[in-house]
Amino acid sequence: MSQDGKSGGLRPLSRRGFLAGAGIGVGLGAAGAVGADRFTGSGDGDPAGGEDALIVPFNGAHQAGITTAQQERMYFVALDVVTDSREELRDLLRTWTTMARRMSRGLEAEPEGSVGVDRDTVATDTGEAVGLRPARLTVTVGFGPSLFDERFGLAPARPEELEDLPRFPGDQLDERISRGDLCIQACADDPQVAVHAARVLVKAGSGLVTVRWAQLGFGRTASTSIEQGTPRNLFGFKDGTANLKNEYTNLINEHVWVHDGSWMDGGSYLCARRIRMLLENWDRQTRREQEEVFGRTKDEGAPLGREHEEDPMPFNEWHGTDGPLIPAHAHSRLASAPANDGARMLRRGYNFVGGVDDYGHLDAGLFFIAFVASPRDDFITVQSNLSHHDNMNAFVRYESSSIFACPPGPVDDDDWWGRGLFDQTA
Repeated sequence: MSQDGKSGGLRPLSRRGFLAGAGIGVGLGAAGAVGADRFTGSGDGDPAGGEDALIVPFNGAHQAGITTAQQERMYFVALDVVTDSREELRDLLRTWTTMARRMSRGLEAEPEGSVGVDRDTVATDTGEAVGLRPARLTVTVGFGPSLFDERFGLAPARPEELEDLPRFPGDQLDERISRGDLCIQACADDPQVAVHAARVLVKAGSGLVTVRWAQLGFGRTASTSIEQGTPRNLFGFKDGTANLKNEYTNLINEHVWVHDGSWMDGGSYLCARRIRMLLENWDRQTRREQEEVFGRTKDEGAPLGREHEEDPMPFNEWHGTDGPLIPAHAHSRLASAPANDGARMLRRGYNFVGGVDDYGHLDAGLFFIAFVASPRDDFITVQSNLSHHDNMNAFVRYESSSIFACPPGPVDDDDWWGRGLFDQTA
């Protein structure tokens, strides 16, 4: 990826460097050392390993990979549909669903797999996940606003809120890494498992879809279960303390799942933003300055003026006459539900490092993903507040912006992603 000449170009990263930087090369080397403990993952049966298998159920009212306890690695791919055939798009979604269902169980994408086919046959599966554990793989699919043009007869069913996100103050968007007709979010605790899943689906869509852009993420920057500890982002701070958790059933039902009686009922909207962190600038700030930007301590992640991470934010307390304990433009204050009319979102972001720019500065930051029931009420409200007032804006650059409608999950083995959409527009 590169910037225009005015801002200095980012050095393109080779595919080998891209995968090695994500630790995938390490995974390849480790496979030989611990191969005896890996799953066979072939054929139609259950993978080896029994109770030790880390399998996230695929079928259900909602897609996996949304409220699922967040995995450590992510590979996100946005695609453009190049066929104009409604039938081909429909059949591709059916095929993808079947393949993803198998891969989530630790099986190869299709029964014939990659190593069992005739040597003169091009295999459907690429084979790099053979022998690897399922690693809690989830595959989540979404539909972009551009899919609902005149090509496929889907326009009458486009949800009212499925519109490109507005351009917020301070955005420096690169259209080459924004938007798309479709998206695939593959998450797993093994980067090779996540990359393989998306790669195989893209391969199955050859001639029907092309990759528009992709992002590899490592190290989750949020917790989606109360059993998970709060991780740290590349600024060194605990991130997402107040994030929604899958155990908060009522809040999840209100702020994550759509309830409109349409094909989107039980689905959710995925909002994605690639946020480059200006780490060299940040690293020159004192700890006090950094903590006042966040509104939390760097060690415990506690609200300023408190001792523990989970202590309530003292929004209404003051340093005598010196100002509020939590500065007026601190990130934690501006992102909070009380500061946004109760808006909440389920965050599933990841760190990324993509190389260096012409100045030797890291092209690194946060690939921000949020799932919401209403982009207008739960995401745009918060992001608008932050973009206008957040002191953190001096240390970040918003480089991409995308939104996708993620349909409900396939309820059984005969169901598939987007079936309700195609039935509604038949």
